[in-house]
Amino acid sequence: MNIAKLFLALFFRVIFVISLIIIFLYIIFILCLLGIREKKSKVKEKVREMEEIVERENIFTIPNLLCVTRSFLAPYIGYVITQEHYQLAIGLLAFAGLTDLLDGIIARNWASQASKLGTFLDPMADKLLVGSLVISLSCCNLFPTWLCGMIIFRDVFLIIAGFVIRYISLPPPRTLSRYFDATHVTAKLKPTLISKLNTVVQLTTITASLAAPSYGLLAHSTLVCMWYFTGLTTAAAATSYIVLSKDTFELIRNRKVP
Repeated sequence: MNIAKLFLALFFRVIFVISLIIIFLYIIFILCLLGIREKKSKVKEKVREMEEIVERENIFTIPNLLCVTRSFLAPYIGYVITQEHYQLAIGLLAFAGLTDLLDGIIARNWASQASKLGTFLDPMADKLLVGSLVISLSCCNLFPTWLCGMIIFRDVFLIIAGFVIRYISLPPPRTLSRYFDATHVTAKLKPTLISKLNTVVQLTTITASLAAPSYGLLAHSTLVCMWYFTGLTTAAAATSYIVLSKDTFELIRNRKVP
């Protein structure tokens, strides 16, 4: 088990470093796009021939920044848990929850800070956070493996679905530069009510599991009931996305020039 913890700790360190490298490279990429004038190309001509007006938006908003912060914080919290610094992990988890609360409040009350990209970033950040937590807790025998597997499977399924929706909603020509252009809005995510409830239940159960060693509540009957209830809501949330698939996202249709 010590070897497993060391391996997982190394894994989270690598993920954290890779995440920083990716965001650094992405910032350089954005700066290059802003500094270099676009030249006429076959792709641009084809887009013009289609007389397409692409809706673009400002993605550099405070809520999106908070979502990105939560995403990068996730693997570090996982690493802290594997080192058995549970009190620190609880504090970091509380901070992550605060960023989740703030980005929602800001996006709802200031129209200039709301973005359709945020409808993808927010649940994505939640999934990265929950995934890092359940994996690290399972490694420390503080969380059931079966529930960890169920949560990871559901989240991976939803992440893959998000990439598929992006591809389907992107009008031709479908190129890598356009696919990863975050300012090119093509879809808006609309989470189901049961999915929102499931996120709250998951985070509550994870927090209770994380606090269990400090308060002598390991394998407490109440905690076990919370595990099973979380498994039930996770299955229900995954089913809701399948049954209500047409209502879980909205395609942003392009308009034609009159």
